[in-house]
Amino acid sequence: MYHVVLRDASFWDFLFTVDKDPAAIARKQGCGCGGRLHCANYPRKPRGGCENLPDSYGYRLSFCCDRDGCRKRTTPPSVRFLGRKVYLGAVVVLVAAMRQGPSPRLVRELSQLFGADRRTIARWRDFWRESFPQTAFWKVARGRFARQAIAELPHALLEAFIRSDDSWEEWKRLLEFLSPITIAGGLRITGIL
Repeated sequence: MYHVVLRDASFWDFLFTVDKDPAAIARKQGCGCGGRLHCANYPRKPRGGCENLPDSYGYRLSFCCDRDGCRKRTTPPSVRFLGRKVYLGAVVVLVAAMRQGPSPRLVRELSQLFGADRRTIARWRDFWRESFPQTAFWKVARGRFARQAIAELPHALLEAFIRSDDSWEEWKRLLEFLSPITIAGGLRITGIL
C-alpha cells in the first residue's frame, strides 16, 4: 500500500534534505537585482504527517533580497509542501488518489490516518479533477502520460511513479515532478519518468 512510507518519520527527514538542494541553488543564484538572498523562511503548521514529524516541517524554505528597495522574496520549489495547502504534498496526492478507486472503508481509514475530513478530501478531489488539469504545468506535462491519465488524476501519477510500497526514491521523483506547482508561475519540468 502506498501509505506505508508516509508513516515513517525518517521519510519526512529525507524529503527535507531533498528540499535543501533547490533552496541552495536559489540562494546561490541570488536576486534578479543582483542582491544577496537571506533566509526568510515561511512558518508552516503542516497536517497529515506522521506523529513525530521533524521540526524542519515548521517552516518552508524561502529567501529575501538584502537590497533596500528590492526585498523581493524567492521561494524555491518544494517536495514537502504542495503550494499553500496545509496538508503535506504527499498526503494530498495519496488521499485524493485513494478517493478515486478504493472502498469507502479505505477512504475512512486514510482520513483517520492522516487527519483529513471528508470535505477536505472533496476539495482535493476537485483540485485534481478541475484546477490541476487547467494549469500551464499540466498542459505541458500531460504528454508524458497515457490519455486515460488525464481523467484519473492523481491516481495515474501514483501508478506512473510509485512501483513499490516503501520506495523513498519513487516518492521523491513524484514530488519533484509536482514541485513546479508549489511556486507561483512554476512551469519548469525536470527529470524523466
